[in-house]
Amino acid sequence: MQLFAPVRVQYGQGSYSLEGTVKHVFERLTAAWAAKFFIGCAMVAALALAATAQNGAISPYQDEKDGVSAGGKWMAFESEDKMTAAHKVRFELLADNYVKDSDYKPRVELICTDHKLTLAEFNPGTKLAWNRPPGPWGQPQIEVRIRVNDTHKLHGWNWLPRHTLSMDKGTTREMIGAEIFKVEVNTRVDHSISEFSPAGLDLGRVKEACDLTPKKPSRD
Repeated sequence: MQLFAPVRVQYGQGSYSLEGTVKHVFERLTAAWAAKFFIGCAMVAALALAATAQNGAISPYQDEKDGVSAGGKWMAFESEDKMTAAHKVRFELLADNYVKDSDYKPRVELICTDHKLTLAEFNPGTKLAWNRPPGPWGQPQIEVRIRVNDTHKLHGWNWLPRHTLSMDKGTTREMIGAEIFKVEVNTRVDHSISEFSPAGLDLGRVKEACDLTPKKPSRD
């Protein structure tokens, strides 16, 4: 329902509609506010993403449930194999630091299936360089130097796809009960040391999901 008739003003050779002018100004203001609104939303989203990356939040892999805290800086992700219905739990710990030539922090993953540890994996966050002969079955290996609390030792870890390494079970057991865990490895550009803080992990949950218990660090 229109309360007022359009007002048209004669000026010179042309005429101008007051209603049209107001409408035009309103549309421009609306467009300007909309642009500012979307820019503001984009900035908030970018800041949230940056904060998430800085805080080391971890996203689930495909088919996994959202991660939950597993104590300390650890996160746990659960999933179920679609074919076998096997129950899987993945524990993940991000490093406290970045290494050179890397876009994301190194990480350690413990992958457990039906209450057994199936893989302990170290991801250095960058490409690795050969520094050791192949293992006894011809598998490629990388020599790593590790520190668990106050102990130091050398290990040969199998090289997995995507430039990750398979950790030995002994080191894995030492790590989950430790305060300090560091891994030094050769990369394509330099030596890198990944520093972890594994303390606080819910060892009862790890025992139930992986049948894995901590072990006191020892020197080989």
